[in-house]
Amino acid sequence: MIKKGVRFYIQTLGDDYPPTVQQGFDWVGLRSLLKWGDKVCIKPNLTFPTFSEGVMTNPRALEAVVVHLKNFTNDITICESDSGGYNRFSMDEVFRKTGIAEFAKRHGVRICNMSFVESRAVSCQVGRKTLSVPLPSFLLDEADLFVTMPVPKVHSNAIVSLALKNQWGLIQEPALRLKLHPFFKEVICEVNKLLPRALAVVDGKFGLNRDGPLRGDPVLLNWVVISDNLFVTDFVVSDLMGFDWRTIPYLRYAFEREGIKSVEGVEFNRDYRDFKKDKFFLRRQWTDYPGVLTFNSRLLAYLGYESILARPAHWLLYRFREPFY
Repeated sequence: MIKKGVRFYIQTLGDDYPPTVQQGFDWVGLRSLLKWGDKVCIKPNLTFPTFSEGVMTNPRALEAVVVHLKNFTNDITICESDSGGYNRFSMDEVFRKTGIAEFAKRHGVRICNMSFVESRAVSCQVGRKTLSVPLPSFLLDEADLFVTMPVPKVHSNAIVSLALKNQWGLIQEPALRLKLHPFFKEVICEVNKLLPRALAVVDGKFGLNRDGPLRGDPVLLNWVVISDNLFVTDFVVSDLMGFDWRTIPYLRYAFEREGIKSVEGVEFNRDYRDFKKDKFFLRRQWTDYPGVLTFNSRLLAYLGYESILARPAHWLLYRFREPFY
């Protein structure tokens, strides 16, 4: 069941992010959630070495969120981990190349590459198996508010990547994320349930259609979503994209665990269905299927990422598929 009082804001993005961001935070009652000195962690979606529309959070959206939050607290951290899966790249470089490091310094907020901070292992039950998943200690033990900033996009493995999926990047080691792919739905649900109080700010300036999360067709949507429930966020935004959540395994698992079957009881600033456009779709290329298979099989994940066959298998794949970066 959806808890009473969940709020969901959606609005057309005007000339720039700040006015829409301010109105959205006002709608969800940010003032009642923060006091001066509270620790806030902001997690954008930075899955490419340089900014790419529809693929990652726009730095301008991130800066607008930072500037507004500065009115309520002086303790803000922008956090993300090294990305790239099998072809790891440095998040420190992404912070620098996208201008995030520069405006963070200018506004007096911290940036944190979570791959190199202390972690604490948490337990995740998958059937009879108990997994140990390390997560950043400061986020689990010190943060008062967590703000996730996804982009609405299709994903070749997960079908869609939205607010819940963005927390996959809290698992600090890219190699471990690959090993955990076969247990994705259980792990991502548990990670999100372990968060402190959380808000979602969905950067809907552009979405990504056809083939994601790194390549595909940017789609101009021109809206921003702010919600105080990450599960409800994904319920609504997946519908906005034209997907039935029942066909998306990790969302079906999460919503069943949370008892969410509809948006009854959610307070909307307006009818979100006014923002529906052409349906998104996923059209995988044949070179996507090795990743899809390893995403859904522990044995294939081991062979593809951990065994002595991993390196030659990736060499062979990249003979046919140009590397993303």
